[in-house]
Amino acid sequence: MIIGNANVFVDGKFQKGSVAVENGVITAIGPAGWPCDVDAQGKYLVPGFIDVHTHGAMNEDFSDGKPEGLPAMSKHYAAHGVTSFLATTMTLKEEVLTPAMETIRGFVRPADGAKCAGIHLEGPFLSYAKRGAQAAENLHKPDAEMFHRLNAASGGQVRLVTVAPEEEGAIPFIEEVSKVCTVSIGHTTANYETAMAAYAAGASHATHLYNGMPSLLHREPGVIAAALDSGATVELICDGLHIHPAVIRATHRMFGKKLVIISDSLRCAGMPDGQYELGGQPIEMKNGRATLLGTDTLAGSSSNLLQELQNVVSFGLPLEDAITALTSAPAKAVRLDHEIGSIAVGKKADLLLLTEDLELDSVYIDGNKII
Repeated sequence: MIIGNANVFVDGKFQKGSVAVENGVITAIGPAGWPCDVDAQGKYLVPGFIDVHTHGAMNEDFSDGKPEGLPAMSKHYAAHGVTSFLATTMTLKEEVLTPAMETIRGFVRPADGAKCAGIHLEGPFLSYAKRGAQAAENLHKPDAEMFHRLNAASGGQVRLVTVAPEEEGAIPFIEEVSKVCTVSIGHTTANYETAMAAYAAGASHATHLYNGMPSLLHREPGVIAAALDSGATVELICDGLHIHPAVIRATHRMFGKKLVIISDSLRCAGMPDGQYELGGQPIEMKNGRATLLGTDTLAGSSSNLLQELQNVVSFGLPLEDAITALTSAPAKAVRLDHEIGSIAVGKKADLLLLTEDLELDSVYIDGNKII
């Protein structure tokens, strides 16, 4: 198959061209005038989006451990331009997380759904003070043996784990676990020095920057400055509710190609306003804003990456940089850039066609059109 007459996103910029695909892999990139099977009519051809932090959608949650829930979430992601996602779990007891790991391990992608590229353990190794919407009774000190047990239950699919580096045993945990997957700092009270020690120990990522961590202050720079100084990749929820547009612009200027846009979506994504559940706690969504019931504590988002692309471009980010933050940056962050995240010969043919207005036209996974 050849997709021709496209505005192709290659090496961080758009160029007129065509992309050839065979057996699910990109085999060539050529001029726009190649004879083609699909005439893109000048639309943007970009890599499929990668969401490394999403808990659920369509009233389903990965922590539920329900096999029937995963296809519904997978289809929701694909319908919004996500071709690969990390199934993200909450702070729960090991006896609850284990069957969730086993369920994710057994997931079979539906024909019109996105790929599960692995698992993000957002907890239970977090700070009580910065737990946010994570249940306090389920918090656990960083425990490498527990991590290995959960990873084994998943079939070795854990690609990202969030940890609070100030917690007892965190630095040895990071030293060991970073050999297996990406370790992220998040839900933490860590100061700059502690965060730098964590990055020196092998951490390389920050979970939903600004949320669940100390602010960047001129005498107490905290995790944010440590992430910048260490060259870490950083997540940002760009739903327009968690982070002010001016801060999104400033963070883009600071972190550049290290910026990773995430949804942090909950089961309420794709659903009407109402009451839902998150890690055993009630949440409420009003006008798309999800909070712990009866509080003003934000509890993830109801957003998706296509919407967030449109958001950040409207906020003033260059389109090329926004696409990078949705594709190659997350792929590199979780060590999958050898397979996905860019349009290059030998990479998986996970592709999107977008209109000039950044609406979704088509979705291809492994070279097959699914939308």
